[in-house]
Parts: sequence; structure tokens; C-alpha cells
Amino acid sequence: MPQGLKLRAHPMASPFQVVLVEPEIPPNTGAIARTCGATQSPLHLIGPLGFRIDEHAVRRAGLDYWDLVEIHRHESFEAFEESDPQRRIHLFSAGAARSYLDAAFEPGDAELLHDRQNVWAIPTLGAVRSLNLSNAVSIVLYEALRQNRALEDTFLG
Repeated sequence: MPQGLKLRAHPMASPFQVVLVEPEIPPNTGAIARTCGATQSPLHLIGPLGFRIDEHAVRRAGLDYWDLVEIHRHESFEAFEESDPQRRIHLFSAGAARSYLDAAFEPGDAELLHDRQNVWAIPTLGAVRSLNLSNAVSIVLYEALRQNRALEDTFLG
């Protein structure tokens, strides 16, 4: 792994929130957690998980950055909504008709996959069914950061 200084940006005062509803695939959740750690975005895990996230399971999976992520657990989507009723929520689905590029993201917004109306999608150029979940989270999260100019004041640190 290359050593030395890395290109950094200052954390947002009100970071974006990443929300996964009943995640089932540990490697996807681990990759998303890594992105959350890199962007200092809290990760919300809703409902039953398809895997364990206790200290032993996380260590065994090699997730050495898990402690850099602010994790919130919610028993249901309704419990998540009740935790901050004023929070703006952006929903994403491969079957949506509107592009995420048309969404106006604001600091503190939550981005998640859930079956509702008014959802956004990431357009693809090929005939794949959908993008990998962790890739989709990264694409949308970095677009939200770009829209809010969070990546403009960079430094080596």
C-alpha cells in the first residue's frame, strides 16, 4: 500500500446519511462502510441484517476501518423515519425513471434504497440489470458531495 500524504477534504458540518434497508450481503455493506468512513457519512442499518456486525465478526471479516464509521441501527424503516422526522430522504432504485443527476442534494440528507414513489436511478449505458449496491452508494454520495462543493478545498494530509 502506498505510504505518505493523501488528498483530503474538510468534513462537512452536516454530513450526508447513508441508509441500507435489510442489507444481506456482508461484502457490500463492508464496502459501503468504507465509503462512509472516507466521507465521514453516518451509516444507518435498518431492520434485520443478513449477517452479524459484532466486534468478532467485523474483525474476522478484516474490516479494519469499521471503527471509523458512525453506525446507527434501526429496527424498522418507520423507526428510522421517527429518529429525525425533519430529515430529507432521497430514495434510489434500479427501476426508477428519474436520474440521480437531477436530484438537488443538501447537507444532512439521507440516501437509501427503499420501495416507494419519487425514487432516483443511476442511468447505465449497457443492458446490465443494475449496479452493485456499494458502487451505487459511492456514485450518489460523491455526486452529493460535489453538488455541495465539499470536495473543492482539498489538501495533502
